[in-house]
Amino acid sequence: MNHSQTKNLVGTALCIALGLILPQVFHLIGAGPVFLPMHIPVLLCGLCFGWPFGLVCGAVTPLLSSVMTGMPPLFPTGTAMVFELAAYGALSGILYRKLRKNIYISLIAAMVGGRVVAGLASAIFYGVAGKAYGFQIFLTGAFVTGLPGIILQILIVPILVIGLEKAMVISKPTISKV
Repeated sequence: MNHSQTKNLVGTALCIALGLILPQVFHLIGAGPVFLPMHIPVLLCGLCFGWPFGLVCGAVTPLLSSVMTGMPPLFPTGTAMVFELAAYGALSGILYRKLRKNIYISLIAAMVGGRVVAGLASAIFYGVAGKAYGFQIFLTGAFVTGLPGIILQILIVPILVIGLEKAMVISKPTISKV
């Protein structure tokens, strides 16, 4: 295993750990669903280490959190979050590395794409669970309740990535084919 691969694996493990710890801190002050703290390390992982690592981080983090802390409840919320966060991690990595190199466009597009995946997964899993879920619930959960978290992500995530690139902790991506 080369140095770069080791750095990516260690960075992904750190992002998973942050994805377990940050929600606990935010839930202590009752701000978890509003600030979406599990999303931040997953988006960072995809942007910093690439889409495969972001996808794994996004899929593993809500499952581990559910098993270890009971938050989110495994079904249907946690299961839907697996798909949502996996999409965030994968899309942020793909868009940043393969297509545009513009961190803001990549981040916002990944956030929108992940929310679409969340809506579809939630519609399926909530339906299987016999719980109400519709377009109004989707819009409220994805955009209204989480608006402070969306703003926080747009402000904090690019600053962290750009800072890590400037400090040469991670490499600035080059454009490559998908």
